[in-house]
Amino acid sequence: MKLFGTTLELFRENNCCDKNTYIDAKNVCKSLKISHFTYDYKQEFRKNIIDDFINCYANCKTPNPCIECNKYMKFGIMYEKAKELDCKYIATGHYAKTEYSKEYKRWVLKKSNVGNKDQSYVLWSIPKEILEYILFPLADFENKEEIRKIARENNLKVADKKDSQDICFIPDRRL
Repeated sequence: MKLFGTTLELFRENNCCDKNTYIDAKNVCKSLKISHFTYDYKQEFRKNIIDDFINCYANCKTPNPCIECNKYMKFGIMYEKAKELDCKYIATGHYAKTEYSKEYKRWVLKKSNVGNKDQSYVLWSIPKEILEYILFPLADFENKEEIRKIARENNLKVADKKDSQDICFIPDRRL
């Protein structure tokens, strides 16, 4: 099975995608002894996320760029890139889980065990036909501290990195 890390370069001038983000990802992959690749998708991010955000505001709608980013970038473009690289699965650090539903006869998205961190609500737009190819390794942890402890035990310098919770392309929270 192929295993490697990727970073999507979406928007550089902010707090979530600055130079340190890429360095951190590369260092984690180096510690895990796996390859890391960075892919430039700034134009796609501008078109599908930022322009949509601006258009929503201009038309008196309430945008949610995280939902759009998950739909178009992380589980759209990234899934297509994974297939191109001959990978069967993609894994992300989202707090959610997938499982096969006998009732619906297909894979479904479910809440993670980390109740106060669950992110399934921003993943609802993932195309249903790819849910079986998505892994959410954080799904069964009870809290973020368990994950940080594992990172510390493995000497990963990102163990105490601040959580990202803002709109990534509006770092000062002002519209």
